[in-house]
Amino acid sequence: MFLGREMINALSLKSISFNNHYHSGQFCQHATGLLEEIVQEAIKKKFLVYGLSEHCPRYRVEDLYPEESHLQPSDLSKTFEEFVKEARRLQEIYKSQITLLVGLESETITSSSTSEVLDLVEKYSLDYVVGSVHHVHETPIDFDLEMFEIALSKSSSSNKQRIENNPEENLFAEYFDSQYQMLQNIKPMIVGHFDVIRIYRPNFIFSDSIWEKVERNIDCVINYGGLFEINSSGFKVGLPDAYPQRDILQLILKKGGKCTISDDSHGVLRVALHYDRLYNYLKEMNINVLYYLDYNIDDIIKHKKVIVKEMKNVLDHPFWDQFNSSFL
Repeated sequence: MFLGREMINALSLKSISFNNHYHSGQFCQHATGLLEEIVQEAIKKKFLVYGLSEHCPRYRVEDLYPEESHLQPSDLSKTFEEFVKEARRLQEIYKSQITLLVGLESETITSSSTSEVLDLVEKYSLDYVVGSVHHVHETPIDFDLEMFEIALSKSSSSNKQRIENNPEENLFAEYFDSQYQMLQNIKPMIVGHFDVIRIYRPNFIFSDSIWEKVERNIDCVINYGGLFEINSSGFKVGLPDAYPQRDILQLILKKGGKCTISDDSHGVLRVALHYDRLYNYLKEMNINVLYYLDYNIDDIIKHKKVIVKEMKNVLDHPFWDQFNSSFL
């Protein structure tokens, strides 16, 4: 569905900066700030393309987070509708200063999650999807340690291929299997925080079996033409690298995967947070070409389609100068 829009438009641009993944307190209970404040900060930080990708609604009471205990699933649906309206309003107001894309970040909880995401994309004519997995066994794995431990305790109880007395192995396997189903069914243009499952087990050593699943998922994304997000929020949670960690990123690059960057900001103060470290990570990984989403200016229709564009000489971009004078 999304990659009917797919085409790689190889442009060598000298003045473009971009982000694909954000949240605001106006529409997300675990974020802060108004959406317009986020946009204004993005302009201040010299972003020229900024993707607004709020969480899609969750449709069951049992899937509400603790801070949403006073809400009903219908409230989340209403909030998402308000998000789209506000995002489109800001898109028009600030169009001379920044290109705003309007999308969503997916949830992968139950067997109906795919259809729920696709229905939202069609209903609101969304520009793109950030494909993420935040749940295993219908339990959040990146919200807090307590919930992660609950997911761990449930791990593989119904999986015929489970490994006895190795809950981490089973949980990681199930995470990457869930991710694979999401990738196959949704084919998101952006793959969000590929290895977020590592958040509470950063030192977990992947077995050959886990690596096979990782490689399978990478191949899937490459085959349909998606972009791998290098997400600076990995630094915020104490990981040594941005998501994905360098062992996975090395495999992505070896296979010819195309990467983009995101801050996954949850408030004004987090816009471009840790981009000094992100620059260093890109440099260490020898990444000097990135890809990003933008509207196809050749479209004559009012609602232009989103395409993938290429940016070369990333490390020489003046955008980075604001974060650390040592880049000069």
